[in-house]
Amino acid sequence: MLNVKSIFFARFRGRWYYPLLSALVALTLWVTALPATKALPLQDLILQGIQIIQLSKISDRQEVQIGGQINTQLLSSQFQLYRNSQIAEYVDRVGQRLASVSDRPNIPYRFQVVRDNSINAFATMGGFVYVTTGLLVAADNEAQLASVLGHEIGHIASRHSIEQMRQVAIERGLATAAGLNRNTMVRLGVDLAVNRPQSRKDELEADQRGLRNIRQAGYAESGIVGFMEKLLGQPSPPSFLSTHPAPKDRIVALERAIDPARANVGDGLDETEYRTNIRALLRSRNY
Repeated sequence: MLNVKSIFFARFRGRWYYPLLSALVALTLWVTALPATKALPLQDLILQGIQIIQLSKISDRQEVQIGGQINTQLLSSQFQLYRNSQIAEYVDRVGQRLASVSDRPNIPYRFQVVRDNSINAFATMGGFVYVTTGLLVAADNEAQLASVLGHEIGHIASRHSIEQMRQVAIERGLATAAGLNRNTMVRLGVDLAVNRPQSRKDELEADQRGLRNIRQAGYAESGIVGFMEKLLGQPSPPSFLSTHPAPKDRIVALERAIDPARANVGDGLDETEYRTNIRALLRSRNY
């Protein structure tokens, strides 16, 4: 009688056994060839492979997922959301108008207001943008608010957070040959959002992208220069303006890119309308 099991195993062995064995040997040799400080045990690569991410090849989906984890950490340990639906919806509406015409419109953006009387704004990977209640009060009009949101969208479109994370991971010796552990990425993302300013090159690039964003969205381009000029007169500049290049240099670069004849053409210059939109915040005096 024919032994069906033996025949099946023989066919399997002939077709798959040796290729599979060769692949496993090659993978083992690759792992053991890594420097001692960078090598990962084979079982760790297999079990943790889905958690290891190569920053140079990170997908939009991965970026959004990791950004969501960073956002959760920031809002549970560093910042508190300003709980007013009218203000939140207003800021999100302005932000979504800008995001839809940005250089990277195909990821979901989330614009959030955090309770803080300092004047600040920042962004994390994956489309998460934050503005403080202090910044909303400091702005004169919607065009100025749009200029800040447009700038932060510029950082996201340029993937500045990812590049900065890659550089820090290399400096600290956190990256392996396979990539960076997902949990490590989240911790770095929180640290970068809170403590590390962007580079000169990144800020200038985000300024120019932000200018294009407000132009494409139909806002008056004077808003971006007007807001920076207003903040220059304060005793201590806000943290997002206190880095290199100096605010005056950034203003000069922006003015060169703006046609003076069209600087005030567009939406967002009505101060009364803006104050109406943030009325709940102004009335509370507790932001």
